[in-house]
Order: sequence, then structure tokens, then C-alpha cells
Amino acid sequence: MSSINTNVSSMLARRVLGQQQSMMTQTLERLSTGVSINRGSDNPAGLIASESLRAEKAAINAAIGNAERAEQMVNIAEGGLQEINNLLVELQSLVGQSANEAGLSSDERAANQQQIDSILSTIDSIASSTEFNGQKLLNGGFDYTFDSNFDDQTWTYASVNSAKFSGSNAIDVNISVQTEAEQAVLYFETGATFDADADGDFNGTETRTVEISTSQGVQQFTFAEGTEQEDIIAALNSYGEELGFSAAQDGTDTDFIAITSTNYGSAESIRGREIQSNFGSFTTDVTVASVNDAADTGVDLGALINGVQAVTNGLNARVSTGNLDIELTLNGASLTNAAGADNDFQITGGGANFNFSPSVDDAGKTAIGIKTVGSQFLGNGVAGYLDDLKSGGSASVDGGSTTSAQEIIDLAIKQVSAQRGRLGAFSKNTVGSTIKNLGVSLENTAAAESAIRDTDYAFETAELTRLQIMNQAATQALALANNAPTAVLSLLG
Repeated sequence: MSSINTNVSSMLARRVLGQQQSMMTQTLERLSTGVSINRGSDNPAGLIASESLRAEKAAINAAIGNAERAEQMVNIAEGGLQEINNLLVELQSLVGQSANEAGLSSDERAANQQQIDSILSTIDSIASSTEFNGQKLLNGGFDYTFDSNFDDQTWTYASVNSAKFSGSNAIDVNISVQTEAEQAVLYFETGATFDADADGDFNGTETRTVEISTSQGVQQFTFAEGTEQEDIIAALNSYGEELGFSAAQDGTDTDFIAITSTNYGSAESIRGREIQSNFGSFTTDVTVASVNDAADTGVDLGALINGVQAVTNGLNARVSTGNLDIELTLNGASLTNAAGADNDFQITGGGANFNFSPSVDDAGKTAIGIKTVGSQFLGNGVAGYLDDLKSGGSASVDGGSTTSAQEIIDLAIKQVSAQRGRLGAFSKNTVGSTIKNLGVSLENTAAAESAIRDTDYAFETAELTRLQIMNQAATQALALANNAPTAVLSLLG
């Protein structure tokens, strides 16, 4: 049918041309923006997925930034600890020099004491001034706090290396003693008056030589017949600090002297033996006959912390789980160092808390404790504290005990080194590994988002070429369709 009023062919050509132009506009938009999804209508499901991936990328980037910031903070803290470690080594040298009593004048010893006081002051200054972003790092601000049930008399040392809190809830800690920690104890049978040759009389001419050896050294003693027990105790104790033991009359049988190691645990031992005689001087049990050679070894603590078998050494017990890393040293004289004893307290707060996870929740949090390293805190209640080395202190080199001073410094060096080691492990194994892992996650997430959202230029340029040809063809078809009604005029002559 030939018609003028309704040109169906033109309408068809216009519709197709409009579709081609719309598709070409979309392709040009994708090529110019580099994004294949510019509005929800482009790909509703892809838009939802890509926006979720974009949010995840932002969270991962934030977590990487958190980890890098934590690494910087730990490096500053570790730098302060390293300098304190250097000062402690210098203290060790000064104490060693001051122990050379005969070769040192009183003025030199006083000068050494002045240096020690200056070093202790510097240690306190470093502890109070080391900071990151306005936060003090070594003054105990990031140490953990305990509730009132935590009795300082129960523990000689307590260190929470890491604790994860669930919200604002405190963490309950229970230590249950299974095996009591014990010192090494050896009994020396002397009687009230020493019978050197065990013949029942006291001629005063006979002697007996015995050797006492411990994990710290060995010393021989020669006692003449008729020596009073208290004099033997005094002679033994004159080497007690050096060899790590103390001697006292046994409370069960006064004929014996109890020689007890200073420290607890399987690393402590005491051996007593007679030199070239066999009269029977030593025993590990006063109810058993003495022999010429006997030895005893201490026992390590056996304990559970929150139901987990603790790794123990002497009076020290430690557990490390995902939520709690704690180390406790019992006071051997307290009732808690007894089989079956239970002690409970709570960790109420503290610690340096970080979020290294893209999701902000308890599972993504990481924490580490940074103990104060002030001179009044380095050491423990048994050996003493570093500030005991100050002028007038019990471990000063000018009037105090240099042996105690060295023991305190050794302990302080171990504590500072242990803290440096923990921070180093945290930086390398926790922070470093987290940054690497998050970096891989960021790459994979970005790749997933790119696959959904970014323009495929190879495809879109090919599509643009096709649409340009189709647009030209549709335009030509529309021109032909618009011209077709003019053929009707030929019928009118």
C-alpha cells in the first residue's frame, strides 16, 4: 500500500537510528571516563558489587596505614629501649670497676657513684620523654592494669605481654598451682659442736674438709674439731651470696645445718661432699643417715593459667594464647606457692591497642603491653630495683653491695632485652606480616573491582567502530524512507 500520512519505514528507521545513537553515546561515555558502570542502569548487580569492593579497598588501605603507623611507633619505643640497654651495659662496667676495692681509691669510687647516679637519671629521663604523636611510650602508659585482687606480695614479677579485651570487659586470670616450686636443700650434719673425725671426743686437733658446689660455683671449707655450729654457719654464709645459697640451723633437727639455694627450680642444685674422708656429713633428709656425698636439685613450678598448662622455670609461669600472653613469677614465700593453691585477679585495662584488619571488631584488634623502664621499676622485689644503686642505696657502689648491684643490673638488662625482643617480634611477625598480607588483599580486591567496573577499551573501541557504521547505515536508511512517499506523486500524473 502506498501512503503519505503514515510513513512506517521512516518511523522504523528513526527508531533504529535513535537506538544506535544511544548505544554510541554510552560507548563514548565509557571510553571517556574509563568506567563501564557510570550509573545504576548500566549494570545494577555490577554496581552493587563494585561499590562493596571499593569500600573494602578503602578499609584495607586504612588497615595498612594503621599497621605502618604502629611500626613507626614500635621503632621509636625500641630506639629508646636500645639506648637504655647501652646505659645498663655502662652501669655493669662501673659496678665491675668498683668491686675492685683494693685497687680503687675512695675518690674514684665516689666518682663512679656520681656516674651511676647520672646514668640512672638519664634512664628515667628516657623513660619519661620517649613519645610518639604526643603519647608517652616507656613511662607505663601502655602497661596493663590490675584490679584490687592483684596482690603485689603474691608476685615478684608480673608482665602482661598482650591481652585482647572484649568491649570494656576485664579479663579474668586464674593461676592454679599443681606442683610447688622448690629450692635445692642439703643438710650438713655438724652437731652443736663439730666432731671432725666422728669418734665422739673433741681433741681439737682433727679437721674435716668438705666441698660445697652449686650451679654458681664451688668452695671448699675446712672445719676443726670443736668448732661451734654457729661458726660453721657463719663460714658457709660468707660464701652464700657468691654461691647462691644461705645456711641456717635446721628447724627439725638442730644437729643439722640446712643449706638452701637462693633461687627456685630445676636449674638450682647443691652438692656437698667430703674430701678424703667418709664420716657421713650430708643428707637430703634429716631422717636418713648422712653420707659423704649427697646432692639436691630444685623443682620447677607446675601450674595452669586459665586452664592452660603454663611453661614454667623456677617460680616463673607463662602462657601465650590468641587472647592472652602473660608471665607471672610467684613469691616463693607466699601461700600461693603450694600445691592446690588458687589465685584470681583481673586485668582491667591498658596496653597499646591496634586495628590491623579491614573490619573494626574484636577479631581484628591486636594489642601489646609496653612496661615502664624507669629505674624504680627495673628489677624485682627479691633482687631489688635499679634505683637501689643510687647514692645511699642498698646496692650503691659507695657503701652498698656490689654483688647485689650486679644482680640487679643483670636482671634489668634481661627485662629490657626481653621487651625489645617482644617489640621486635611484634614489628616483624605481626606488623610486617600484616602489611604484606593486606598488600596482597588490596591487589586482589582492586583486580576484582577492575574486572567489574573498568572499561575494556579493546571491546569498546571495536563496539564504537561497529556503532559508527550502523549509525551511518541507519541514517542512510532514514533518508531513503523519507524520500519514498514522493513516488506517490507519479500516480497523480
